[in-house]
Amino acid sequence: MRKKIENSDTRLPNTFRRAEPDIRAYTADDIQHILKVSRTTVYELLKSKKFHSVRVGGQYRISKKSFENWLNGEEGGSEDGIC
Repeated sequence: MRKKIENSDTRLPNTFRRAEPDIRAYTADDIQHILKVSRTTVYELLKSKKFHSVRVGGQYRISKKSFENWLNGEEGGSEDGIC
């Protein structure tokens, strides 16, 4: 006769996951959440070229370094931004 073993989950936690790579670019959605602004405002910022961005497969990718410099009023960004 077989006995049923309670909580027989034998899976081990995945301790060998790959480390997330450092994020070098943001998406438009990322910028929207960081700044807490509308999607329209994000695209207006992208069109104004206040920070470096490229289109990849129809989607924008914004340089993290350039965006953060702009946000902090440092080089690579205009000081007359929305923040």
